Amino acid sequence: MSQELIMMALEEDIGEGDVTSQYFVPENKTAIAFVTVREEGVVSGVKLAKAVFLEVDPNLEVQILVEDGSKVGPGAMLIRVEGKARSILTAERTALNFLQRLSGVATMTARYVNLVRHTRARILDTRKTTPGYRALEKQAVLDGGGTNHRMGLYDRAMVKDNHLAAEGGIEAVQKAIQQVKADKPHVEVELEADRLEQVRAFVELEGVDYILLDNMSLEELKEAVEIRGDKHRVRLEASGGVNLSTVVEIAETGVDFISVGALTHSSPSLDIGLDFVGGK
Repeated sequence: MSQELIMMALEEDIGEGDVTSQYFVPENKTAIAFVTVREEGVVSGVKLAKAVFLEVDPNLEVQILVEDGSKVGPGAMLIRVEGKARSILTAERTALNFLQRLSGVATMTARYVNLVRHTRARILDTRKTTPGYRALEKQAVLDGGGTNHRMGLYDRAMVKDNHLAAEGGIEAVQKAIQQVKADKPHVEVELEADRLEQVRAFVELEGVDYILLDNMSLEELKEAVEIRGDKHRVRLEASGGVNLSTVVEIAETGVDFISVGALTHSSPSLDIGLDFVGGK
C-alpha cells in the first residue's frame, strides 16, 4: 500500500515532467542535500521518505540519520541524499509531504501520551484517518507512543447506539456477541454506552472486551470505573470532549483508554525542509 501511495503521489506531482528542474537545473549537476527538522517534535515517515527518493531515482544515495519514533529538535538532520540534483528536487516535495504529515501525527500523539504518563490510561487513535493513509497514520501514532484502536470494520465489533437500537434488546445483544465469538474468535467486541445504566448492563454480559464511555462527565467516568469494579476483563475507553486541556482529568478517572480523533484528523504538520549543502 505504501508503494502505491508513493506512485500516486509522484504521478500527481510530476505529471508529464518536472519542467522547472528540466530547464533550470543542468542535467549532469550533482548535489548533496539534508532533510532537516525546523522545530521540536517526533519523527515518523523517514523510511517512507527514503523510498520516495529512490522511486524517483534508484541511483541516489539515501542515508537515514534518525529513525522513526525519535524525538528531535530544530536543526536535526533526518536524511542525507546525494546524487543528481534534478532527481533530488523532483522527489523533494512528495518526500516532505509524507514526512511532515506523519511526523505531525507522531508529535501530537506524544504530547497526549506525555500528559497522561502518570496514569494507567493509554492514548488511542480512531478511524478518522485520511483515506488511503490509515496504515501510515496509525504507525505514526505508534511512533508517538500511542496505541492503535481497531484498523477497520473487520477486526473489532464496535456496537454503537444505532446498532443497539436496531438489535432489539440486551438479550439480542448477548446472543449476537456469542455468535461473533463463535464465528470469529479473534474479533474483539466493544459496546458503546452513553448512560451509566448501560454500563451496569454491559459489564454483566459475557464476551464484552471493551465499553466505550461516550461523552460522559468526569463524575460519570469515575462511577463507570467503580461499576466495572474487579471485572478487569472489561476495559473502559473514554471518548468525546478530549483535548490537551481535558485529557489529564479524564485519565485520572481511572479509565483504561482515551480515544482521540484529533491525532489523525487535526494534527498540524511538523516543519521539515530540505537544504542543499554542496554539489558539482
